Amino acid sequence: MKESEIKFKVSLDDENIPDKIEWDADEKEKRGYSETKSISVSLWDSEQKNTLRIDLWTKDMPLDEMKRFYIDCLGGIGQTLLNATGDQYMSNQINGLCDRLVAHVKKEAN
Repeated sequence: MKESEIKFKVSLDDENIPDKIEWDADEKEKRGYSETKSISVSLWDSEQKNTLRIDLWTKDMPLDEMKRFYIDCLGGIGQTLLNATGDQYMSNQINGLCDRLVAHVKKEAN
């Protein structure tokens, strides 16, 4: 069986706020740790029937990038849901929400 490992390193400041986040993966094209400003990892606990989440971002991540990051996450969830279940309705609803959020962020920027 093939295995692949994904690693995260989080450096915290004196108040335990992420100062630097780095990640690496066995199958990543560029070898070695790469810096990122935010991560969002969701895990399904099949025993408890709920989702466990890890959301971290550095204190210097710009607000507009944080909003775009979460819009992109939602869009990816919509596509994954469609691929995994074939549920076009749910995928379309998520994509519609993303479109409304993009319009909101663009309006905010003006």
